Amino acid sequence: MLDIRFIRENPDLVRENIKKKFQDQKLPLVDEVLELDQKNRAAITEASDLRAQKNKLSRANGPLFGKLKKATVEERTTIQAQIDANMAAVKANDERLAELERLEEAYAERIHVCLLSIPNIIDPSVPIGPDDSCNVEVERFGEPLVPNFPIPYHTDIMESLSGVDMDAAGRVAGNGFYYLLGDIARLHSAVLAYARDFMIDKGFTYCIPPYMIHGNVVEGVMSQTDMDAMMYKIEGEDLYLIGTSEHSMIGRFIDQILPEESLPQTLTSYSPCFRKEKGAHGIEERGVYRIHQFEKQEMIVICRPEDSMAWYEKMWRYSVELFRSMEIPVRQLECCSGDLADLKVKSCDIEAWSPRQQKYFEVCSCSNLGDAQARRLKMRVKGADGKMYLPHTLNNTVAAPPRMLIALLENHLQANGSVTIPAVLQSYMGGKTILVPNKK
Repeated sequence: MLDIRFIRENPDLVRENIKKKFQDQKLPLVDEVLELDQKNRAAITEASDLRAQKNKLSRANGPLFGKLKKATVEERTTIQAQIDANMAAVKANDERLAELERLEEAYAERIHVCLLSIPNIIDPSVPIGPDDSCNVEVERFGEPLVPNFPIPYHTDIMESLSGVDMDAAGRVAGNGFYYLLGDIARLHSAVLAYARDFMIDKGFTYCIPPYMIHGNVVEGVMSQTDMDAMMYKIEGEDLYLIGTSEHSMIGRFIDQILPEESLPQTLTSYSPCFRKEKGAHGIEERGVYRIHQFEKQEMIVICRPEDSMAWYEKMWRYSVELFRSMEIPVRQLECCSGDLADLKVKSCDIEAWSPRQQKYFEVCSCSNLGDAQARRLKMRVKGADGKMYLPHTLNNTVAAPPRMLIALLENHLQANGSVTIPAVLQSYMGGKTILVPNKK
């Protein structure tokens, strides 16, 4: 969310940014905000003048009441008339003040709604394009190999290891859910545990956050469009199931003042995640690729504005390092303007190589949100000079095992159907080095 003063001082820049994000339907919001802001400031000024007049009139009546007691009959009439005129003026001021206060509230509410929809200013380095087809590959890490034997679909690999039951999950909860079993379930947990320890070794503090959050926190951490597409609401309560632990981790600092010496806050959090994932997404997104419930290890940074781009670079490189330690080839993909959620300043995806599809697919998303979340959540930092400022917030996926499992199984599948376990995971698997199919 942009500061109203920034829009007031840079309306053309805000309009140009909306155009770069291919959201021309939002252009009228800029003019509406500017008009409402002007009316609101005029109402505030008038109300302030009226309060000053009211105080002046009220003070003026004090001496008049004193004179009234000592006045002659003829003088009393004149003094009483002045008192009555002052009181009438005070009453008129009160009525107008009440009207102005209602207007101020209405203006402020509508301005807030508009500001929630106007996208954040993107970084100049972001490539311009309408959708994810314009995302730009920046760099590859590891050699993407295609084996000389067919790679089955990931759920077929899991089934050969007695590791998944989609049918039972469908009967119990419907489409978009799964049972993981045996060694596959253990591998799932191993990936999460390794990802947790990987980030702890990077100096991040491990956290387990609430899995439900209030509506004001939802509004603070994400756009209305994202909320409608993702969030499950608890019926009859002001609670939402989180779609990622970023939501409750950043929400932890709502209405808080952080001492500057506490920055950067570097946190890594585990949580289950719940997402609507509405609509059909194609054959490559069946199985456990796009689902309503999954678990994830996340990384979150809250830092000084001048440090946020350096942290952005570190964070996506942590993802690359993690995947390469499991011998999975990946690439970094720079997200274009039209693929950025409204709160994001800059974002990139880390995509893992799929030998079966012979293409990359998303497994991590790293984002710098500037001060947008901090402004929405009223999160501030008290600097060494005593002045307050808004910190920057960043987030990145460490590991989301359903998708990571796909990459791991495909890249470590052998011709005989067995799956080798990367060395970094073996201690989390009780020393196992290979998974051998028990189903043909």
